[in-house]
Amino acid sequence: MTYEFLQNYWWVLISLLGGLLVFLMFVQGANLQLGNRALDDTQKRMVLNSTGRKWELTFTTLVTFGGAFFASFPLFYSTSFGGAYWVWILLLFTFVFQAVSYEFQNKKGNLLGKKGFRAALMVNGILAPFLVGTAVGTFFTGSDFTVDKLAITDPSSPVISTWGNGWHGLDALAQQHAVLLGLTLVFLTCILGALYILNNVEEGTIENQMRRTVRIAAIPFLFFFLAWAVWLCLRSGFAVDADGTVRMEANKYLHNLLEMPVVLGMLLVGVVLVLWGIYQGAFTSSRKGIWFAGPGTVLVVMAVFFLAGFNGTAYYPSNTDLQSSLTLSNSCSSRFTLQVMFWVSLLIPFVLAYIVYAWRAMDRKKITAKEIEGTKDKY
Repeated sequence: MTYEFLQNYWWVLISLLGGLLVFLMFVQGANLQLGNRALDDTQKRMVLNSTGRKWELTFTTLVTFGGAFFASFPLFYSTSFGGAYWVWILLLFTFVFQAVSYEFQNKKGNLLGKKGFRAALMVNGILAPFLVGTAVGTFFTGSDFTVDKLAITDPSSPVISTWGNGWHGLDALAQQHAVLLGLTLVFLTCILGALYILNNVEEGTIENQMRRTVRIAAIPFLFFFLAWAVWLCLRSGFAVDADGTVRMEANKYLHNLLEMPVVLGMLLVGVVLVLWGIYQGAFTSSRKGIWFAGPGTVLVVMAVFFLAGFNGTAYYPSNTDLQSSLTLSNSCSSRFTLQVMFWVSLLIPFVLAYIVYAWRAMDRKKITAKEIEGTKDKY
């Protein structure tokens, strides 16, 4: 195993975790239905009890995603998590409020009341995918930071990465291309949430409302995704020469697509699967749309990560100093660390097998109004 192989291997794993995270954010998308006035309280509790059985998987995947980045590409972790920390703090707060809201919204004497906690779940449903999408969008637009590895030898200020402004990540909101990806994820997770509820909850009104949600959310989702994709192909990108020098290249990401046919194939297959899942949820009687849109989402997100990091591309570019941009080779852990983690990562299939088993056990029986009215163990 060469050092380059290990770097690429861990980028593939991080891309897979990113894809799984976006797919599992159907929890956030489904909770937006708490604001649907066509659903009564019992029906909203059916939605809550469906997503309440899965939110831990989303949060665990988010933590694993961050941990994998820290272990394999620590310079990215210290630069982004240490510099653009407002994005990650806001994301963490929304997940904390999500967990508290599930547990306490129906408890007697709770501080915020049922409506307050449900509002917190809806904020999480919008803010979490938007922040994740905007943060990933900066992989292509760049951020305001500098990196000086020699600073580690300075006892008075051993800080390698320095953020160039006081916004600390919120400056990404001024980058329209990154915001487009954030909005794309908001509507995508809304669609995934509706498809999942359609598959997991058995109730006539809920089914009609989920199909209606898919039809409505599909329009802005397709608009924002196509706008982001076209802009990506037309914009200049951050190319890395053989000696590690970073330079601007016109249409770099379009070149990446054409020069990596496997990635292009992943992207196209993923898009087709997502569209087929949307079609099944919006215009047929099938309840299986989530099992097409979900894997399709994973493939598309992985393709996006591959475009950002492979084929001689800086995956976390600096707008302040091009040579401070992070690449797979200049931001990774030591060969020994990556090799040890490689062997540990071979346990992942067993973990995934357990998740599949637990998922099937939880979803073996559809959620019904009778269960909500008669069971004590519920949200």
